[in-house]
Amino acid sequence: MVCSAGSSLAATLSAAQVDRLAPSTLEEDVISLFDQLRRPLLRYLLSTGLCLHDGEEVIQETFLSLFQHLRRGRPRQNLRGWVFRVAHNLALKRQYGSRGPVLVQQEEGSGEQHIDPGPNPEEMLATKQRQRRLQAVVRALPAQDRCCLYLRAEGLRYREIAEILGISLGAVSLSLGRALARLTRADES
Repeated sequence: MVCSAGSSLAATLSAAQVDRLAPSTLEEDVISLFDQLRRPLLRYLLSTGLCLHDGEEVIQETFLSLFQHLRRGRPRQNLRGWVFRVAHNLALKRQYGSRGPVLVQQEEGSGEQHIDPGPNPEEMLATKQRQRRLQAVVRALPAQDRCCLYLRAEGLRYREIAEILGISLGAVSLSLGRALARLTRADES
């Protein structure tokens, strides 16, 4: 295509070509949500037993689904809850696909490391034993209680957790109550 000296590039391109050059508001919205939710979503997916690679793939699929959802003009209400719900469902499909459940044991020291500013080795040892005890309790929780606990730790409200897991508000409350009671008992012993 030849442009005359006085015409602008935009005038010579079709509307579709111009749309492809500049990111749309929709794309910017999805990118903004991706930047905001990627880390908490990955933490949640890893807590469900997915490996890092599968977690990253589920996140990509989730945000592709979000883009398609918004492009179709579907509701934008509670997109954070919608994203967690879709990611949760995709993680379940990946775990319970044709090969059956895949359980990935977390190795000691995997995940985020928290540095304890304890002044002496005895306090550091006591803290480490406490963490192991609480992690063992979390691993022993029923799947629903564990999912509720992880989602709540990511800052989701009870109503959002209920929608993501497909359970009632009362079931979320009971699951969290049971999980917290077990953690409290383990911490007191």
